[in-house]
Amino acid sequence: MMTKYSSRYASSPEAVKKYDTQQLREEFLIDNLMQEDEIVLTYSHYDRYIAGSAVPVKGDLTLESIDPLKAPYFLERREIGIINVGGSGSIVVEGKTFELGFKDALYIGSGNKEVIFKSNDSTNPAKYYINSAPAHTSYPTVKVSLAEANKLELGTMETANHRTVNQMIIGSVVTTCQLQMGMTELRPGSVWNTMPAHVHDRRMEVYFYLDIPENQAVCHFMGQPQETRHIWMNNHQAVISPPWSIHSGSGTSNYTFIWGMAGENLDYGDMDVCKITELR
Repeated sequence: MMTKYSSRYASSPEAVKKYDTQQLREEFLIDNLMQEDEIVLTYSHYDRYIAGSAVPVKGDLTLESIDPLKAPYFLERREIGIINVGGSGSIVVEGKTFELGFKDALYIGSGNKEVIFKSNDSTNPAKYYINSAPAHTSYPTVKVSLAEANKLELGTMETANHRTVNQMIIGSVVTTCQLQMGMTELRPGSVWNTMPAHVHDRRMEVYFYLDIPENQAVCHFMGQPQETRHIWMNNHQAVISPPWSIHSGSGTSNYTFIWGMAGENLDYGDMDVCKITELR
């Protein structure tokens, strides 16, 4: 089975100012994830980042190279991070099996030719969310369970942003070239993520929203701090955030999101905070 992919070119802040709702969604929203028995990928020209998913139901799925990589296998010059947001499953890397439960993560370094996605139960399949970035060095494959994540408690109920940041594929937990991934879980009654908002011109980011209750949604904010736009997000959708853009959201309920980023450095705290009162 061929891996399906699409490409997204980079957009300048000046161009995005003129986008209407449909064009904004076409450029930045990834709304084709979690298709059964498919690997689907979106190749972004921001830092050559790839976001996608694999959902093995009737059989196993094998990660294959795609044309933009011009490589015989996907991880020839790339690293990949995977977080399971479905039922239990396993990923086979060069013959070694890694079991992944709900919200467990796996980092796979460059140079690994074989990556196979499996589900333990076809009636409750694993749903693998995938992020990948170029890599110059091969680092070991490492599983990180949600319990093993480095946890940060941020925000307050009073400002509606009490949340737990689970740093999973990040320098203090796993050695990578440039890829970083983690999962932020909002507490009941809290709806704002990443507020105060920030930008980090040294790296881009992708947000993937999950745990959004049925008939609820998240309004994701993007754009330059003084020229913001919004995109309404549903469960299991992702959104690309350019380096010049804020990336923040507010839901009609609490929810979870997976953040992934790559770029110039690995300093998680490297960000330029935008004052709430100065956002426009």
